[in-house]
Order: sequence, then C-alpha cells, then structure tokens
Amino acid sequence: MISVNSECITMTRRCLLTFKPFRIFVAGIGFFSLCFLMTSLGGQFSAKRLADSPFSIRTEVLGGLESRGVLRKISDMLEIIMKRIDTLSKMSNSSESHRLEELSSALHSFQPVGLVERIQAIAQNVSDMAIRMEQILKKTNIPARGRDGVAGQCEVPKDPRYPDCASKVDWMRGRWTSDPCYAFYGVDGSDCSFLIYLSEVEWFCPPLAWRNQSSHPTTSSLPKRQAFFRSDLSLLLERVGSGKESLSFMRRRMRRLAAQWAAAARRLDERLRGHHREQKRILVHVGFLTEESGDVFSPKVLKGGPLGEMVQWADILTTLHVLGHNLKISLSVKELQGSLGVPPGRGSCPLIGPLPFDLIYTDYHGLQQMKQHMGLSFRQHRCHIRVIDTFGTEPAYNNEEYATVNGYRTNWGYWNLNCKQYMTMFPHTPDNSFMGFVTEELNQTERLMIQRDKVNNMAVVYGKEASMWKGKEKLLSILHRYMDIHGTVYYEAQRPPEVPAFVRNHGLLPQQELQQLLRKAKLFLGFGFPYEGPAPLEAIANGCVFLQPKFSPPHSSLNHEFFRGKPTSREVSSQHPYTEQYIGKPHVITVDFNNSQEFETAVQDGKACKETCPRQCSSLTDQRKLQLFTEFYAVSYERQQAIILSGLEQHKVSRRRPRGPDTENTKRKYTFKYHVQQGGQRLAVCKLTFMSVFQLTNSRLQVIQEKLGSQSEGTEQVVRSPLEDLRGKHKNRPHSIHPAVREGIREHILSFPRQPNHYSRMKGDVEK
Repeated sequence: MISVNSECITMTRRCLLTFKPFRIFVAGIGFFSLCFLMTSLGGQFSAKRLADSPFSIRTEVLGGLESRGVLRKISDMLEIIMKRIDTLSKMSNSSESHRLEELSSALHSFQPVGLVERIQAIAQNVSDMAIRMEQILKKTNIPARGRDGVAGQCEVPKDPRYPDCASKVDWMRGRWTSDPCYAFYGVDGSDCSFLIYLSEVEWFCPPLAWRNQSSHPTTSSLPKRQAFFRSDLSLLLERVGSGKESLSFMRRRMRRLAAQWAAAARRLDERLRGHHREQKRILVHVGFLTEESGDVFSPKVLKGGPLGEMVQWADILTTLHVLGHNLKISLSVKELQGSLGVPPGRGSCPLIGPLPFDLIYTDYHGLQQMKQHMGLSFRQHRCHIRVIDTFGTEPAYNNEEYATVNGYRTNWGYWNLNCKQYMTMFPHTPDNSFMGFVTEELNQTERLMIQRDKVNNMAVVYGKEASMWKGKEKLLSILHRYMDIHGTVYYEAQRPPEVPAFVRNHGLLPQQELQQLLRKAKLFLGFGFPYEGPAPLEAIANGCVFLQPKFSPPHSSLNHEFFRGKPTSREVSSQHPYTEQYIGKPHVITVDFNNSQEFETAVQDGKACKETCPRQCSSLTDQRKLQLFTEFYAVSYERQQAIILSGLEQHKVSRRRPRGPDTENTKRKYTFKYHVQQGGQRLAVCKLTFMSVFQLTNSRLQVIQEKLGSQSEGTEQVVRSPLEDLRGKHKNRPHSIHPAVREGIREHILSFPRQPNHYSRMKGDVEK
C-alpha cells in the first residue's frame, strides 16, 4: 500500500484556511478524496491486466475480516465529514475558521486502504457533500458562480412578456427537490440553474443572453423510408414475447393466422403496386397488460376470462407489422418511459425535442400512464395518440369542461382528444373511428368440409365461466328437446354445478379446437354476456346460426352496472347489436329469452335453416359485406343507384300460377335476380341478403324495379331514369313560396342593423 504524504495533507490544510470562498473548500475535499482513492487503489491495480480499469468494480474479497474492519472505519470517517459540514452551515464566512482546522484534522485521520468494492458508495457520498455545500453557500450569501454564469448574470429578469418567471423561480427554490427530473436537467439549487431550466426546458423565463444558444443540440428529423409489405411474422413474435399467458395467447393467434396474413399481404401488394407508402415509427403501449394497471386479464386467460381485447390487440400488432411499419412494443411503464425518452421522476418536467414516434396506439390505462409520466408534454404530443376503445367515447364525455358542468364526468372520459382518435371494435358511432379485428377466412375446400360435417342437432353455448350459466336451466331444457348441447366451461377439479348434466362440457378449449367444434355445430347460443365479442362472428363464419337475447329495456350506463362509468350513453339492444343490425336473419336470430314460446320457435327456425343457400349467400364473407356497405355509402346518391342497378338482373316471369279469372292483368310482370361483386365476379345472392348488405329499404328497391319495368314496356314513363333523383323536384306544392318573394324577405332581414355577437366571436364574424 502507498501511504499518503503528510506534506500534501499540510498543504491542503493551509489552502483550506487561507482561501475564504467555500467553493475552494469543496474542491479541496473532492480533490483529496480522489487522491486518496487513486493512491490507495493504485498498488492493487498496478499488477492487474491492462483492461482492468481502476474504476471498474471487482468481486474478489480483499483481506477478509481485516478489509471489513477497514470498511467500517472508512464509513465512520465519511460520517464525521458529513457532521462537520452540518456544523459549517451554522457559522459565518469570516469567523470560526478554527472549525476548518477540525475538518482538516478529520481528513488527516483517514487511513488509505484499497477498497474497490466501495468506490461507487464513496463517490456518491462526495456528490452528496457537494450538494450540501451548495446549500450552505446559498444560506451564507457567499458570492459564487452559478452554472455557466456569475451572480450578476443570474438575477431574475423582469420581462413583461414572461410575467410568471419570478414566481416560478420562487417555486423552484422551495420545491426543486420534489421531483428527480429537475436534477436530471441540471438543476442544482442555484438561481442560475433555475433560470436555465425555466428558459430552456420550460418556457416561463426569457432566454439568457450569456448562454451559448448555438451549443444546444439540434434534433434533425430522421430520413423517410418506404414501407414494404412483410409476410414473415418471426420478428413480431420475438418482440411480443411470452412472459404472460395473455402474450402467449396473442402469439398463438398470430401463428395460427400467419398463412392468411401472408396471403392478404400479397393481394394488397399486387393491388397497390407502384404506390409509395411511407414507413411510420409507431409505439404500441398495451396499458391494460402492464403490472402497474393490475393486469387482471392475464391470470384469467386459462380460466375462461374475456379474450376480445387480446384478439384485437394481436390483430393490430400483426397489421402494423405486415404493412411494413417500424414497430416498438411497450408492456410496462418502464418500457414506456424509455421509449418516449421521459426523464426520471414523477412527470413534472416536459420532454425536450420532438416525439420519437409518428403514432402511439394505446388504451385508456396507457393513456393515464402516459399523462402521468409525460407531464407537460402530454398536451403537446396528444395528437399522435390513438386510443383503442372497445365501446367508444361520445363527445359529451370527451370534453372535460362540458362533462363536468353537465354531469358526464366519468373515470374514463374528459381527455379532450379529437373523437376520431378513439378507435372502436365495432362501428358503434360516426363520432369515433372504426378499428375492428380479423376473422378467419375460409377457402372453398374448408366451406365444403363444413357443409359436409355439419350436425343439425348440435348446439354450442357461448359461456366459458360457470357463473354465466346460473338461472338458465329453463332455456337449456327447451334447447335440449331439439339439440345436443355442448359447452366449453372452465373447471379445475370437478364439473361446475351450474352446468346441467345433459350438457357435454369440453372444458376450456384452445382456439384451434374451438374452431373445429364450431364447424360441426348448427347453433351458437349466447347468454347475454360478454357484450360485442369476436366469438359470434367467428361462429357465423364457421356456418353457425347465432341465437342471442334481446334486451328490453336496452342496457346502458343508466340502468346496467357493466356500462356504468363508461364514457358512452349508447343503448345496447342485444348481446351483439352489430350482428343483429348488419347481418340479421337467417344467420342471426334475436329474441326475448324471457318468452319461452318465442325462444322455442327461434330454436326450431335455427335448426331448420339450411346450411347450403340455394343462391351462394353463405360464400359472401362478413369482411366483404362490410366492405360493400362502406363503399356504397361513401359515394353520391346517383352512384348508389348505379351500384344497385348493376346488381339487378331483370327477367320475364316464366311461369304463372292461376289465381283468378284475370290472371294476365296481375301486377307482377317481371322477376329479378340479385348479385354482388366478390373476387372480380358476380355472386348470386337472395333478395334479403342483397338488401341487408346495402341496408336498403323495400320501398327504395321497389321504386328502382318499377322504373326498370316502365322502360322495358316502352311507356311514357321511360324518361324516368332509375339513376335520376326526383325527390323534391315535383310540381305538386300549391303553397310553395315563389323565389322572388323569398329573395325580398331575405333582403328585408339584411336591412336590419347588426352588431358582432359577443358569445360567438371564436367561431368567426357572427353577427346578430
């Protein structure tokens, strides 16, 4: 061991007693500590390898019991130093200099020992001493240089453009230690550091003239890249991980549909060939699966819990990956902070620089976590956020001020986002955006196998938890008269008592086995919960008839506990309103389960429904139906009429049944066949399916057919083109006002004196 030179210590003591400024004293302590560490450790590292740095931590034990005794002695000496510094805070700048002598004697009592394992702890203590001395300097009013400035340059500016600067500096003086993020940005307790922070990180103080503004790092935007379709999901599966059952479920779904994703990517690539798409940097933060939110879903994956949210998130991740975007997945608050570059702490400080992502997909849990940790930057960057919201958020709940005043404030609303930033699982409302999810697409071979293997007297019940079966004995006994009932209820040791003995319970099935069960079943029975899940659509896609209960009165946040607190007043008329409204009979039957006779009739209808449609309606997928519906209502009325005409095929009645003496003069002279486009071909469908796809009323379709019939007969009505919209253009309004009279009334109103409307100035030049 190399001993410390006594002359060096004497010189250090003289420096401490001679120079008055306390910063020289702090520098002396730091310099002595570094000299002590380097000299005491130098002998131990002189014989080490070249790669061993004197500042790297080694795990070997030096000296056994002897080294542990020295460790305790060093710790005691550091504690003495801290006590001496506490004493310094009570003395003035010009008196009691003998206490410096006491402190230097404490430093002289150090015995150098080689202690590699303690270097980080000692360095931390020295840092604490420096912070404490800064506080002493502030209390004793000693002139000192602030960070990058002198005392005269760190006076609080009085600029009328920054009226809150002084109050913010006062706030920082008392509370800058309340959040570690201030120290992260260089705040050390001095006025200079306060002003630098408030002028360069926040915006409450003017820029400091003595600061080198050009030295601040400038963030240059990353070069734009083109997005290319991906068909390999291996990278995505690796990023998702498998640390939880929920993640394992999502990975299994991705693998099962991998071939269909690849085929869809190829088709879309061929359709968009030559179209340049920009690659987006996208962060996906699944908030409801984080430990900080409680993650109540993962433990229930293997116990019959709801899977709809995980199905949608798995499809969102796969879609973004297949489209070729740069994807970052976050499943914890720590990962979220690292991805966004959030400073450590409790979110009191804003972010510096642009957001590293173009879009952020999250849910309500993630939204709350982002606001908590992004602090002031949340409002600045919230336009980049897309919220996956299963049931939707209405504008009355979204606007914080309106929701508070009018009683719409809930735990999930009041975010003041653009309502289009909320993305729902089903198209509930035009106020929000529709995200959706993926259903399995069957090929022609699989459809033929389903038709061949269907069991007409087999029903599957939609209810994986035993509690859903309580009070359903009467319904099940009626269903049992006509069909064999199968269930997929979770159980551990013994059969759940809520499930009747005549029900064949398969237990909780993997998704692949559940799909095979649905392909055999004829009926899929819902008990009313869960609401609006993906399972009914999967059952319909596999050839099942979905029988669901009608709610009277409809369920909403006003009368049902499940919807209470959700940011929507939407009334749910059945377990799955989307299938009731957009699919309907014969694939979806909605009845009142409290009416036994109506329920029994529905069961008979569902069993009697043919599994093979004489037209080809069953081959029209739900995805294609939704696409046709969206395209139809995205064009003008005349274009809609043209689409309807293209699907109609007029024929003369080939055979008439005599119904009276005047059979030839019956109204019906033509019959029509109906078609829709699928896969570049005309697909023959029945009239009900045609009307259901485009949501046509019978009167609108009948008017078009009458116009076609008139043209075919060559009557005077041939001028009535089916494409022409004649609504409101007839001349049978005897009480209509002449346009000249209307213009005179308008001019008379404009002649009144006007003045700007006080309550609508924000909307423009509104006058009253």
